[in-house]
Amino acid sequence: MQWLLRGARSPQVRTPQVLTSPVRTAPVRTLSVRGAPTAGTPPLGLLYERHGDPAAVVQLKDLEVPKLGDCNVHVKMLAAPINPADINMIQGTYPLLSPLPAVGGNEGVGEVLEVGRRVTALKPGDWVIPADAGLGTWRTQGVFPEEMLLKVPSDIPVLCAATLSVNPCTAFRVLADFESLLPGDSVIQNAANSGVGQAVIQIARASGIKTINVVRDRPDLPKLVERLMALGADHVVTEEMLRKPEMKDIFKSIPRPRLALNCVGGKSTTEMLRHLQPKGTMVTYGGMAKQPVMVPVSAFIFRDIRLRGFWMTQWRKDHARDQESVAVMMDALCQLIHKGQLTAPACTEVPLQDYRAALEASMKPFVSSKQILLL
Repeated sequence: MQWLLRGARSPQVRTPQVLTSPVRTAPVRTLSVRGAPTAGTPPLGLLYERHGDPAAVVQLKDLEVPKLGDCNVHVKMLAAPINPADINMIQGTYPLLSPLPAVGGNEGVGEVLEVGRRVTALKPGDWVIPADAGLGTWRTQGVFPEEMLLKVPSDIPVLCAATLSVNPCTAFRVLADFESLLPGDSVIQNAANSGVGQAVIQIARASGIKTINVVRDRPDLPKLVERLMALGADHVVTEEMLRKPEMKDIFKSIPRPRLALNCVGGKSTTEMLRHLQPKGTMVTYGGMAKQPVMVPVSAFIFRDIRLRGFWMTQWRKDHARDQESVAVMMDALCQLIHKGQLTAPACTEVPLQDYRAALEASMKPFVSSKQILLL
């Protein structure tokens, strides 16, 4: 992955202050990803005051925008996705929780409206994304400290920008940080239709790395396989196929993977691990099945398999003073977007007023489309 490295009680998250007014019915607004907010229209946000079922505890409320400080940036949010971590934070089950009351959302893109007099890196019209978790992106406007924002090109598709800071960054890091992959090497991953999985396929394809992609069986499996192959997947198999002798046919044309990426856990992970090269590495970055990772003792003794973990939030914390690494990563990802080699995951765009339907849809099984709130 050398090409990637060219210039190319739970702990709490620091969050902006949330000021709310009584609940009101949202006015009918024209949905647009550009332009200043309508004069006199109070900012709106999706707020939760307690943990629980997102569809029950999240409410659309008026928000008061705090006074712009010298080091603050006034942002009009354009679009923000609903990610699994957002749901877990609202449920109160995530390792990192925002102080209540909190505005939901950790990812999204906004346009700078105004900056404080000591802000030097941003100006009105710039596009920004969160620099870390806990920003509270499910809102129409917000005032944030400059250091909580990263500038991104304003000429990339808005959905790419809105989904840039979590899944593509995770995909970039797990491909670059654990094995020195070269063109022709292969990677195996489960949850290949997830946001991270789709980004892994595209980033790997751009660097000449083959991907073996594991998905759950489902009624629309042929359509899913077609979509992943169109992104650049080399092989798409179901969890059941991992246990069949036919898997050996795949390795007649490509080498066994040196890297396995696990976002599921349980039997899926155990079976995927069997196809890893000796001395290979499996990186776990999610646990969708809510089941432990089960590894045969023989995998350690006779094949010297290594197990690692990855959490993008922790990586950002560890590299808080290493802005060069962050800049190299963001530059590489934006270059791929500009070249058409990295696209946004399959998305369903939802007006903010329909947030309950979006929350419910995001928690349904076998959903391959990410819910994007238009703000």
